[in-house]
Amino acid sequence: MALTGIQIYKLLPQTNCKECGFPTCLAFAMKLAAKQVELSLCPYVSEESAAQLAEASAPPVRPITIKADGHEAKGGNEVVLFRHNKKFFTEPGLFIRVYDDQSAEEIKSKVKPVSDYVVDYVGMDLSMGGIAVQARGGDFSAAIKSVREVSSLPLILIAPPEVLKGGLEELKDETPLIGKADSENWEAMAALAKEFNVPLAVEAGNIDEMMDLSEKLEGKGLKDLVLAPRQKTLAGSLTANTIMRRMAIKENCRLLGFPFINFPGDSGDPVREVTLAMQAIGKYSSFIVMDNFDPAVAYALLVLRANIYTDPQEPIQVTPGIYEINDPGPEDPFLVTTNFSITYFSVANEMESMGIPAWLLVTDSEGMSVLTAWAAGKFDAEIIAKDAKRFKADEKVTKKRIVLPGHTAVLSGELEEEMPDWEVKVGPKEAVDLPTYMKEVL
Repeated sequence: MALTGIQIYKLLPQTNCKECGFPTCLAFAMKLAAKQVELSLCPYVSEESAAQLAEASAPPVRPITIKADGHEAKGGNEVVLFRHNKKFFTEPGLFIRVYDDQSAEEIKSKVKPVSDYVVDYVGMDLSMGGIAVQARGGDFSAAIKSVREVSSLPLILIAPPEVLKGGLEELKDETPLIGKADSENWEAMAALAKEFNVPLAVEAGNIDEMMDLSEKLEGKGLKDLVLAPRQKTLAGSLTANTIMRRMAIKENCRLLGFPFINFPGDSGDPVREVTLAMQAIGKYSSFIVMDNFDPAVAYALLVLRANIYTDPQEPIQVTPGIYEINDPGPEDPFLVTTNFSITYFSVANEMESMGIPAWLLVTDSEGMSVLTAWAAGKFDAEIIAKDAKRFKADEKVTKKRIVLPGHTAVLSGELEEEMPDWEVKVGPKEAVDLPTYMKEVL
């Protein structure tokens, strides 16, 4: 059971040393009880007290990791219901499912594009989480081997206990997620999970049954569980995920404090599958199993995931510096923008797509867009000149031309004073107009 703030305070040194960043031990204890800080911030807590406080400092949703040859897919470790309260920590993994009654060629041809899929989105590499292998009356071990011939991504294995054992023996150096334990087979599944030290997915039709199974499995010594609600409809899966997560976080219900796995692929309809996957991303699922892989759909889902799982209080940023676009030379101009990722990629993508060479000076604006940074005093002539000097822009070119974003034309006079050796130009207001501007004006 979670400890209250006062109970935690009694276990702390009570010296008010402030080294944890809080004015008093009581203030720190209250934050610890609310799951908003980690116990490691206190440098003087005793080992005995630390052991007693482990439950209080642990996240309400237990972190789970499945591993395979340098790849990981994680779930859990969440502390809030809504990202604006803090943020979500662990991005859900998208898994594509194959079946053991498919031929080796079918499995490989489906798995390889999934394994190879990586796309850049505002400086982040987006990729799939892994592969799910499900028994359907074929050769389960052979299906796993076929997957492993073309992919080293983490695996989810779904099969009866007697079939799973052979598959697990093929993966002795890995940590797959296995499933699904239910009211009929939970003892056999628990024995397998314990023998091979792997996390176990638990399936139930309602909350009471899920809690009962969780309690029984914990009684067998299992700690790494993943909850699989049996509901498959939009309304059913939304309700199940929401109630279980709310009970874990708001009510400190330990028996439901685990990651979730959802199966949009069970819908049998590719369009409905995408809708269910979108809902699962937004509503707490950690492992999402689909039957169909399409790069365009994958991109949309992964971008949605990235937008939800970034910290809403911290803008997505690129590193300030000088970037080369299309192999620029000493005669090519400098464009200027801020280090807000979307702003940077808007400029860079427009230039790259047209094959126009240019230098791009990205200033340190704390991740703000151009107009926001200008209004906040984070993008002005002094800052631009300072960063141009810091990154040695004058050593890159012999023809010194620098182009301001059109929305900050007011800075041109000040920038001429700060950079008297440079010709200052005012570019278009929108990145989409840059190629035409570069061809017609420069």
